[in-house]
Amino acid sequence: MASIRRTLSPYHDRTYQNGGIPFSVQSQSHKLLAGRCSSPVSTFAVGVRRCLDGVFLQRHSRKGHQTWKRPFYRCLLFFFLGFLLGLTPFGSVDDIRSQDFSFEIKPPPVNVQEDVDILTVARPDNFVVDKGELGVERSLNGKERFDFMPRKELIVVTPTYNRALQAYYLNRLGQVLRLVPPPLVWIVVEMETVSVETAEILMKTGVVYRHLVCAKNSTDVKDRGVHQRNTALEHIEHHKLDGIVYFADDDNIYSLELFESLREISRFGTWPVAMLAQSKNKAILEGPVCNGSEVIGWHTNEKSKRLRRFHVDMSGFAFNSTILWDPKRWQRPTSNPIRQLDSVKEGFQETTFLEQVVEDENQMEATPPGCSRIMNWHLHVEARELVYPKGWLLQKNLDIVLPIE
Repeated sequence: MASIRRTLSPYHDRTYQNGGIPFSVQSQSHKLLAGRCSSPVSTFAVGVRRCLDGVFLQRHSRKGHQTWKRPFYRCLLFFFLGFLLGLTPFGSVDDIRSQDFSFEIKPPPVNVQEDVDILTVARPDNFVVDKGELGVERSLNGKERFDFMPRKELIVVTPTYNRALQAYYLNRLGQVLRLVPPPLVWIVVEMETVSVETAEILMKTGVVYRHLVCAKNSTDVKDRGVHQRNTALEHIEHHKLDGIVYFADDDNIYSLELFESLREISRFGTWPVAMLAQSKNKAILEGPVCNGSEVIGWHTNEKSKRLRRFHVDMSGFAFNSTILWDPKRWQRPTSNPIRQLDSVKEGFQETTFLEQVVEDENQMEATPPGCSRIMNWHLHVEARELVYPKGWLLQKNLDIVLPIE
């Protein structure tokens, strides 16, 4: 009986029908797997297995050429994996939103010379928000450290009224205050109503100001300036302005050194004022006698005023504004409002006001220490008989006109 032998190549696929899906069995383990794959899940696993085999196992056709399925499946697999990795979040959206993306522009380095100890920052005249100055402090390693030191606000109170030299006085004082480093607020008080001329002058000075009106009738008051200053004190107390209060009449002369020294005052500071005595035609001093930063006596030249407790001029002292609206901070014995008195004799308004602010000379500070410098002058040169034109503008030509030869 003739026998027929068939030699199977190890690469020859033997196809079986299992659930209607053909697959090739290449070994005994494949045959066992094929015999067990009868469920849909097993059929899917067998399909995945064939796909992976087609991708990673090198298959050849009968002619020895590589088939197109392997690179196609491989590209498809990696495309699918890349698509899944692209959809996978590596962080929550809230974490990304919570991140602050700030762009900071760093200024160029500043070259500090060896002989410079303080750097001043240029600011606009009307800039009030900035309340500091830039200081440079050198450490032992030679590096500079910049510290921002707060600067006290100056509250300058000026009573004024319409007269011939008012425009000159206000412009002169406004130009001086414009040179004072901020923060500074100029409180100008008028009687009964606001004049257009004064408002125009204040707007042109470039100084931060507050234009107030004293509601008192000028015919019923004894001293106009007392009620105007009290209007400013009520404004400071009501709005709780924090700074150094200084009464600066518009007809006085002030130096910049005075306003620089005001910021060194803690509670109450005083200094001598040079005054022009019209009767004697000479200059006299009125104010404290100092020993360092202590007040040990007073200058006085008028016998009629020797009964005063404190011999000071209205422009010869300044004080902390919190004394007006925070009595607990300074341990004041009473919480009554501090005001100037109109009922006292002329020349006693200053001393009666100071008696409400301080108890004695121990609570005073010599400004500057030693009181060795005259920083402001009180000159009695008011021309009361002169008539000034409305708005200080000439409405018509002069009486005499000389032709040009």
